[in-house]
Amino acid sequence: MVFDDEYFMQQALKEAHLAFEEDEVPVGAVVVMNNRVIARGHNMVEKLKDPTAHAEMIALTSAFNYLGAKYLPEASLYITVEPCLMCSGAIYWSKLARIIYGASDPKNGYLHITKENSPFHPKTELVKGILHQDCAALIQQFFRGKRE
Repeated sequence: MVFDDEYFMQQALKEAHLAFEEDEVPVGAVVVMNNRVIARGHNMVEKLKDPTAHAEMIALTSAFNYLGAKYLPEASLYITVEPCLMCSGAIYWSKLARIIYGASDPKNGYLHITKENSPFHPKTELVKGILHQDCAALIQQFFRGKRE
């Protein structure tokens, strides 16, 4: 069975829901190779008291360890929210084949990523807006709860 971008973004959303339940900013990420998830991550900044413990960083580190490699040229990274500058740097050095994210992040995202200003490896394909409403709704729900 071949899965599509929406299926894998749903997997990333499951990770984001885990973060939400742990009172972390609800961002989730999965690394996919050969049509299967090889690594997962969700924000763990508060739990680990580590500002670098973003979903993307957790998922990438897990994928590197799983494969015993420092590059992921045949992998795709699905992220529920546009990556920040720090994560964009890690993604660049990972040399991923594809980056797929759901919701844009006007405050902390990497300057609204376009092909022209992409911080990613030149061979990396960028896809944005997959399940945008679901991804954005979870973030909005989280921060709405913090303001109440």
